[in-house]
Amino acid sequence: MPDRRTVALVTLGCARNEVDSEELAGRLEADGWQLVEDAESADVAVVNTCGFVEAAKKDSVDALLEANDLKEHGRTQAVVAVGCMAERYGKELAQALPEADGVLGFDDYADISDRLRTILGGGIHASHTPRDRRKLLPVSPAERQQAGADVALPGHGPADLPEGLAPASGPRAPLRRRLGNSPVASVKLASGCDRRCSFCAIPSFRGSFISRRPSDVLGETRWLAEQGVKEIMLVSENNTSYGKDLGDIRLLDTLLPELAAVDGIERVRVSYLQPAEMRPDLIQVLTSTEKVVPYFDLSFQHSAPAVLRAMRRFGDTDRFLGLLETIRAKAPQAGVRSNFIVGFPGESEGDLAELERFLTGARLDAIGVFGYSDEEGTEAAGYEEKLPEDVVAERLARVSRLAEELTAQRADERIGETVEVLVESDGHRADEEGEVYGRAAHQAPETDGQVRLSGGAGLRIGRIVEAKVVATEGVDLVAEPIGVSHECHEEAGR
Repeated sequence: MPDRRTVALVTLGCARNEVDSEELAGRLEADGWQLVEDAESADVAVVNTCGFVEAAKKDSVDALLEANDLKEHGRTQAVVAVGCMAERYGKELAQALPEADGVLGFDDYADISDRLRTILGGGIHASHTPRDRRKLLPVSPAERQQAGADVALPGHGPADLPEGLAPASGPRAPLRRRLGNSPVASVKLASGCDRRCSFCAIPSFRGSFISRRPSDVLGETRWLAEQGVKEIMLVSENNTSYGKDLGDIRLLDTLLPELAAVDGIERVRVSYLQPAEMRPDLIQVLTSTEKVVPYFDLSFQHSAPAVLRAMRRFGDTDRFLGLLETIRAKAPQAGVRSNFIVGFPGESEGDLAELERFLTGARLDAIGVFGYSDEEGTEAAGYEEKLPEDVVAERLARVSRLAEELTAQRADERIGETVEVLVESDGHRADEEGEVYGRAAHQAPETDGQVRLSGGAGLRIGRIVEAKVVATEGVDLVAEPIGVSHECHEEAGR
């Protein structure tokens, strides 16, 4: 029997892309492909690209070029681009980057195995022609579920599949294969977005908003728990809209307790929340449900009214501060993070000062700051009053410095707090020097810092440990485990 063809998936961008990569992995493994971790060990390297902002697009191109270099001296025979950048640009990307042997769109995902076999066999699969995916679903959310069956929706694979499709899994196995053994996994709650922010191109290539069925989300969560996952993070372009196309805008309020009750799941985290859509009932569920962490990933983007209106968004400094006050009245230790754009067309010094006023009063745990740049196909790209690049760069540096100071101060405020830390690293990696790291409830993966557990040697990955914060290292915390020293020594000796 000939060796199985090997494939490696290289994932860039957000957690939504990570879910999509694991769906592709599930499809490929079910069709006989052998998944390998390193691209240099694979016959085909599949690069799941990001197409959000210029920096992310550059990273995607660099990853494709790096994978292409492996064809010169390694096993790799083909490099294929998938993901948002491939979907957004299609043939244009293929022409600009001939090093890619294939550029596949979302519509190709269901037939990913056949596409890769064709490319690996020397055949040519025509790069897809981009289209506005908002036009693929009805304008009315209530009509989308039925129509969605005929539209490619990455990460929306059914929760119950024929036996054997996902190896070593139970009857609830989703169309997914885990890449890695982290105790944390993302679960896609929905796809697409109905908002029309003037700076954002995502709806054009991700499409209109459509929810997954609660039964599919629950089934996938149960399967992940069977694989050893302890924390799930719900992801989509806008989780606060969940259920509106299913006839119940409060559906997330009832789904969260059900997810938290899944055997084996210790944490449920919700990301991507729109401030303008936050409801008192949802805040109550997020701050009072056992195992649902009080974590608020709020997309503020700015706080000056004039800039927000130009962005086609809503709110202002005082309303946003009021929202945070409401949240912290219910959960004083709640984690809050957000991203902001500076240098938006027409942004005045007064607008920037208003943003700085908000940041100073908001006490955010994590802050991402981006300088504005035109995104083709967006309304803002046609705005006048564009700020010079050097002004945008100066404002980006100014607000970034403030953000770094403020998040460090917020971390300092947590000294003396007792936090629950999910252990994610046991100190056995070469770069860890024996240190044990994890995340507290207010810290999401990759974006919000981590906790170094002083004296935590021997704690197993996936365990949740109570610890007292004793120091900080920027946004990172240093904490001492409470009441586990004896067990640590026992586990270290096993």
